[in-house]
Amino acid sequence: MEKVDENYKVPNLEKGIAVLEYLSLRSAGETLQDIKSALDISQTTAYRILNTLVRLEYLNFSEDTKRYKLSRKLLTLGFRSLNEHNLLETVLPHLRDLRDQVKETACFGVLGDEKGIFIEQAQGHHTFRFVLSPGKPFELHCSAPGKAIMAYLPKTVRDRYLSYMTFTRYNTRTITSREAYLEELERVGKLGYAMDNEEELSGVICVGAPIFNYTGYPCGAIWISGPKDRLSKEVVKNTVKTIKEVTGLISNELGFRNRNTKYTMNTRKYLIKNSLVACLVGCCVSLASAGNPPFFTTDAVLNAKGGAINDTERNETSGYLFSGR
Repeated sequence: MEKVDENYKVPNLEKGIAVLEYLSLRSAGETLQDIKSALDISQTTAYRILNTLVRLEYLNFSEDTKRYKLSRKLLTLGFRSLNEHNLLETVLPHLRDLRDQVKETACFGVLGDEKGIFIEQAQGHHTFRFVLSPGKPFELHCSAPGKAIMAYLPKTVRDRYLSYMTFTRYNTRTITSREAYLEELERVGKLGYAMDNEEELSGVICVGAPIFNYTGYPCGAIWISGPKDRLSKEVVKNTVKTIKEVTGLISNELGFRNRNTKYTMNTRKYLIKNSLVACLVGCCVSLASAGNPPFFTTDAVLNAKGGAINDTERNETSGYLFSGR
């Protein structure tokens, strides 16, 4: 990397980026006064920066609350930089197929800087179902996707994430030590899947498995979430088999080759199925809905144009929540 020349700075650009970073930590948004005070910039400069970012659609402004919030456009840029578009397009059809097979909400996530980041979902068919807000972080020590990805990371990368982890205790089932966590990762690596057995939320079980790219790197994870009353041992056993088939297929489409992979008839059906280009409305949501609670049920979901969708459309999209009940 070339040495940065401190003589060629653009102060207002730096201030604009500071505004974006500041708002990224405040899902409810902030007012002009809050922003200028927190960042120690003049009101005139703050207003010009905010007005420009709104005009360029990087921020949303509410006339009612007078607050500025990050828009969905930023997540789109993030995906481009991470080259996640192709990954998401590959994952989405299979995520819906998985949902249709197990009937529970199926989710997709990747690693962020220090935690996991939930990206997309296909809502379950049950009236009572679990729904996540896109863009929300998830813990690595007590989540199925976190364990699934961490178990297959190169040691140097895994150690870096371990250095960030505080092993927050949510209940008596939560893993709270590095030693116990490493033992769990070893077990996950042998089994090929991970579980969150009420380790974060009591009464909620999650089952997940990693997705590998063409280099064999775990670039994400697929998982399902549901209440323990519906996820009996037999259901979990069958779900594990299905999830491993689906993640194996996705990995295969991404170029990963595992000689030990054996495809069942269901997987062969996936292979010959036409992978339609998935609607990318999902990947443009996270930051705008970041204020939603992580789990809640809803009847209100939006289509690509921002309008409410009907039941037919609901089955073809992974609904994003903007109001709950």
